[in-house]
Amino acid sequence: MPTVVIDGVSLEVEPGTSILQACEQLGIEVPRFCYHDKLSVPANCRMCLVQVKGAPKPVASCAMACADKMEVLTGSEMVHKARKGVMEFLLINHPLDCPICDQGGECDLQDQAMAYGFDRSRFEENKRAVVDKELGPLIKTSMNRCINCTRCVRFSEEVAGNSEMGQMFRGEHAEIGPYIEAAVSSELSGNMIDVCPVGALTSKPYAFKARPWELRKTESVDVMDALGSAIRVDARGGEVMRILPRLNEDINEEWISDRTRFALDGLKRQRLDMPYIRVRGKLTPVSWDDAFRHMQEKLTGLRGDAIAGVTGDLAAAEEILALRRWLETLGSQNMECRQRGETFDVSQPSGWTFNSTIASIDQADLILLVGTNPRTEAAVLNARILKRVNSGNCEVANIGTAYDLTYPAEQLGDVSTLLQQVAEGRHPIADRLAAVKNPMMIVGISALARKDGGAVHAAASRIAQKYLMRGAWNGFNVLHAQIGLPTALAVGFMPPAGRDIGKIYQGVAGGQVKAVYLLGADEVDVEKLKGAFVIYQGHHGDRAAGHADVILPGAAYTEKNATYVNTEGRAQHARQAVFPPGEAREDWKIIRALSDYVGAPLNYTTIADVRADLANVAPTFRHIGKIVAAEMAEFGTPGPIDPTPFQPAFANFYQTNAIARASETMAKCVVELMPQAERKAA
Repeated sequence: MPTVVIDGVSLEVEPGTSILQACEQLGIEVPRFCYHDKLSVPANCRMCLVQVKGAPKPVASCAMACADKMEVLTGSEMVHKARKGVMEFLLINHPLDCPICDQGGECDLQDQAMAYGFDRSRFEENKRAVVDKELGPLIKTSMNRCINCTRCVRFSEEVAGNSEMGQMFRGEHAEIGPYIEAAVSSELSGNMIDVCPVGALTSKPYAFKARPWELRKTESVDVMDALGSAIRVDARGGEVMRILPRLNEDINEEWISDRTRFALDGLKRQRLDMPYIRVRGKLTPVSWDDAFRHMQEKLTGLRGDAIAGVTGDLAAAEEILALRRWLETLGSQNMECRQRGETFDVSQPSGWTFNSTIASIDQADLILLVGTNPRTEAAVLNARILKRVNSGNCEVANIGTAYDLTYPAEQLGDVSTLLQQVAEGRHPIADRLAAVKNPMMIVGISALARKDGGAVHAAASRIAQKYLMRGAWNGFNVLHAQIGLPTALAVGFMPPAGRDIGKIYQGVAGGQVKAVYLLGADEVDVEKLKGAFVIYQGHHGDRAAGHADVILPGAAYTEKNATYVNTEGRAQHARQAVFPPGEAREDWKIIRALSDYVGAPLNYTTIADVRADLANVAPTFRHIGKIVAAEMAEFGTPGPIDPTPFQPAFANFYQTNAIARASETMAKCVVELMPQAERKAA
């Protein structure tokens, strides 16, 4: 391996390591604008110039690989002069917008101009003007500020995979923008705001709202899909102002989806902020004590099997466990988390988790997608697949509806019985799965949300046993679309003796089930619950709240300390950034208080008590942030598979849960970014 000497310090590096990367290993700061460690290297800003002994002029450290016995100087007079000259050129056309620029306070150009720039400019010519581009409802453009670093262009091509941004014209007329006048439609477009080193691309919903030094920053976990991406919640007072990604190489790298980033305005709209009970057909606000006494009156005397509980897409582990324990004190085993009618086998954790782990996509040789559209169900995971495909060492095949996945995928057909053929070795893809080193199959949750979901699950189990196991490698994966489902499954909110969602509906219709507790469950068929006493606990007045007999206002994910389990089975803590509005309370506390009125009081005083109980329920809650590998075993219910094609988990990427449906920004995205045919289908 080459040994390089940087500022008198000797360092041995891997072959191909750039000088800039070697400097980072030594903790030496090298300024840069165009370079980004997740994107290709264009070497066009020239800010990272360093001196290499023997070279006649400064070299771009991002593009120059280290050679053996190379000597590099990063603080010589030549380097200082070169960087000042580059900065002077960069600022020729840059406007003096710092007082009104949303990038102010966290701008790379601002910081590096102070640290490395010249204290005056020798240019007196007029600055050029560039017309701002209309990129849709999410990204605000001020193209006069653009320094043509091409980070947004490379992100669009290499990470988002849609090539909607580009650099046009030449010389002083060069500018960045879409090739045609159209909004950027990628589900990851907001990340272009993060990679932009100046204020050319900023958040349109956040424009002129706050300055970064005004914000209180809280590290948390995303709940808008089932990946559990690492995020930072920035709040001022009692309002969440913005949500940004945090680095987590195992899950989201440093990207988040547009729904995660921009649906935050839904946190302050259509909120439930006080308890309600239905009086003569009308919901009436009441005190907490009156609401609990009303429920006590309705529930006292009911047998345990006459009461059922259903958890929703955004429910956290603490409140799910509290609801489970409360139902158990009442003698009820009717607990359901599969509110969309999924019928897959939940007895084996390996049958409903992403066993390979998200990070292991980087080692996959062949990926078989079954009944899933990862571009909308897990946009960040889809970007990781694209990165693996772009490496040239991985192929993708698809069983299900053909989608534009941003990367080439061999379409095997949309008939679900193809899965049976693969399981029996009667399809050519079976031989290819057997031939590669690291095969991977990703089964979408919509493939299991069918009447024959158990049979689909069993066929997938046979494929896993025959083709996807390579020693420690387990290539079978289920991609959940909502984080509440794997969280509830990890908590065990699905006893084998209880009623599933279909039997709960039957029980309500037959009069056996007289009360149903909906913990944020907005995807249930509320029409089939008519006749039962319905309690809704949640944070938004969404689909189910209007049909409830009692409404208990809970806290959203930014308003409580909570634990969520992602599609890998990885438990992570979300932290409270703001307080719930009005009379709303943390959800586990509501159920704990209710247990004082109905049933036996739960033995919880603090959240630490709840988490101690969680640790007894499943090992994943004893290893926060880590994956506890599930032992592979057979799962599913063998039977015939209906030839009906697999359908997507949802047709509308922007409005998949109560928070997103309350967001005005997401509503604008539906109108401006979704094709008309897709809007009608949604």
